[in-house]
Amino acid sequence: MPSRYPPPQPSPARGEGARCPSRAGLPPHSPGLRIGLFGGSFNPPHPAHRAATLLAMKRLQLDHVWWLVTPGNPLKDVHDLPPLDARIDAARRLARHPRIHVTGVEAALGTRFTCDTLAALVRRCPGVRFVWIMGADNLPEFHRWRNWRAIAGLVPIAVVDRAAAGLNAIAGIAPQALAAARIPEFAAAALPMRRPPAWVSLHGLKSPISSTRLRQKIKQPAG
Repeated sequence: MPSRYPPPQPSPARGEGARCPSRAGLPPHSPGLRIGLFGGSFNPPHPAHRAATLLAMKRLQLDHVWWLVTPGNPLKDVHDLPPLDARIDAARRLARHPRIHVTGVEAALGTRFTCDTLAALVRRCPGVRFVWIMGADNLPEFHRWRNWRAIAGLVPIAVVDRAAAGLNAIAGIAPQALAAARIPEFAAAALPMRRPPAWVSLHGLKSPISSTRLRQKIKQPAG
């Protein structure tokens, strides 16, 4: 079966304005910018990633969104995970938006857990108004993430509801523990300016697509 990830395109030679496209450094940023951080393995990237990004960008009035393509999710099996550069290339082809920046900077930072990545970004980008964007399907397991309370204390969080997640997502341990920090959806545009912990649930994304379902579909034998 041919790979769903075409081989990475070669970079221009040094001296021709080339940069390592994914890991050389952080995307453009400056103090005061409102930047969403959307992390994941993107295995594979799919239209719901883009739709969730555009929804958050509009509702939170974000200047940019960075897709942080992780070398591997500590909570998932990474045995069959395609190479990082292949997933970055696939994500870039899907993103197709001047304010969505796909990066593998987590590999350059040498961080494995979200809490460490966020701490490094906050330290390196003083004055940037970061917001962590996550799908509601991840919310029930958020309390299993390493130092999840520290994550909530570093940056505001936007949870994008999905048809497959529904209201059950907010009944988990983490959302209940952070109930007092939740702001109403009509105030979502103010979230990047809020002092964490602060979070909001965004509705309107109806796509049932997920990377897990796509991988399962690809593995199913033709019948």
